[in-house]
Amino acid sequence: MPSPREADPDLQKAIDENAAAVSKTMEHLLPQTDDAEKRLFNAMRYGTLGGGKRLRPFLVMQSAKLFNVDVSRAKRAAAALEFIHCYSLIHDDLPAMDNADTRRGQPSVHRKYDEATAILAGDALQALAFEILSDNQTHEDPRIRCHLISSLAKAAGGHGMCGGQMLDLIAETEDFDVGSISRLQRLKAGMLMAFACEAGGILGRADEAHRKALRGYAHDLGLAFQVTDDILDVEADPSETGKPANQDEAAGKATFVSTLGKDQARMRAEMLVAQACRHLNVFGARADMLKKFAHYVLERRA
Repeated sequence: MPSPREADPDLQKAIDENAAAVSKTMEHLLPQTDDAEKRLFNAMRYGTLGGGKRLRPFLVMQSAKLFNVDVSRAKRAAAALEFIHCYSLIHDDLPAMDNADTRRGQPSVHRKYDEATAILAGDALQALAFEILSDNQTHEDPRIRCHLISSLAKAAGGHGMCGGQMLDLIAETEDFDVGSISRLQRLKAGMLMAFACEAGGILGRADEAHRKALRGYAHDLGLAFQVTDDILDVEADPSETGKPANQDEAAGKATFVSTLGKDQARMRAEMLVAQACRHLNVFGARADMLKKFAHYVLERRA
């Protein structure tokens, strides 16, 4: 087993190569202009191309591999998802939300530019994501494109990420038990992760049994990811995470760590990862990289 600070070398290589490939696709898809509104496009590029491990795109690409999906199509879906994720980070950092001055070790978008530009950059990235999915370069079958659009919209909207963010704000002033925290994180982070895992199945016209397996994997993986995020918030070195420590505690937010304690939180994350891997047994050895990724979630330090 690798040390807690070292990912499996094959997995790390795959993550790095995927991040480079998807980032190149994102750069190609991001608009540039010399017109008066160029400040907006510069902010969009600043908020998306300045680093990041591209973990959700990695899940898109790996799930697509299970069904032999064309790589160029998978990269477009992965880029669209990452634009949604980046838009959410830009808005999360705003003073009205988490009021974070840094992201990935650099000034957050509203600090680099201004609050209004940051809001518009997030809005434009969200629109761009759906523009990409609607293009026939993503898939020639309009039913597949509509399925991708519908699934991502649900994952990002009021019954997904945005609803979870609302619960996150409520959690600053109300006491949440473990069940409520789990629901919050399933919506806020887990729904986008579920889309990441299902997108490959949608592109590859997977049957319901295989898509159900990917949904189960994503559900448990998403919760495990958030539990480790909560642990990192109180343990990790800000120089590794690129953001201040103890943000959740300072905001008075209920987390898995504040509710369960660090030891119980770690045990829960380990249980969730084991469950996530069992969902993938239906794919045999083809899903080994996804299983490695689940264990990576436990070992990551940023």
